[in-house]
Amino acid sequence: MNELNEVALAAEGIERTFHQGDTTLSILRGASFTLNRGEIVALVAPSGAGKSTLLQIAGLLERPDAGEIAVAGERCGALGDDARTQIRRRRIGFVYQFHHLLPEFSALENVLLPQMIAGQAGGDARARSAKLLELVGLGARLEHRPGQLSGGEQQRVAIARALANRPLVLLADEPTGNLDPETADRVFGLMVDVVRRGGLAALVATHNPDLAHRMDRVLTIEAGRVAQLA
Repeated sequence: MNELNEVALAAEGIERTFHQGDTTLSILRGASFTLNRGEIVALVAPSGAGKSTLLQIAGLLERPDAGEIAVAGERCGALGDDARTQIRRRRIGFVYQFHHLLPEFSALENVLLPQMIAGQAGGDARARSAKLLELVGLGARLEHRPGQLSGGEQQRVAIARALANRPLVLLADEPTGNLDPETADRVFGLMVDVVRRGGLAALVATHNPDLAHRMDRVLTIEAGRVAQLA
């Protein structure tokens, strides 16, 4: 199979309902989609439509009420929490609107940490962290702490951290939403380059229509289902 046509992540019939007192909110009602390696896909929908919920479920951070997530062909619904955690660590990288870097650690240490959690320590992990930071243009800022970096630089560290364990899938929730337009454009361009070079599959939730239409496909959520925009 051509790697660029290989399905990296598939969501099948995802349902998610929330209960608030006597009120029942059906957020996702049979949502399905696939992500192929080497493509970057936008997820655009109004606030409250379920974008973040869908990303959480796709990233194995939350279980759906019904439906299935498969990562690299491995169906995850029946797996226990430990197995799901291992897949998430090895296969999935996350980038959020707010970088969530640890302020007491340097840029290098922030990228090193996920590798240590995954049991990869020592010189190889440090070398990979430095290489990733060089890839995102921060080779001269390895020892700077988040408070010494600009907003765009902090988000680039977050992207490097998301790539630390060589994921197959990159999930991003408004990754440029907290940045000015010029910086957002640079960070987005970097993400596209990383996805293309690494053969990753990326799903990016965004409210920015200009960025959305620069991606390979644009998905939305309508009445709890995923639909592709023309």
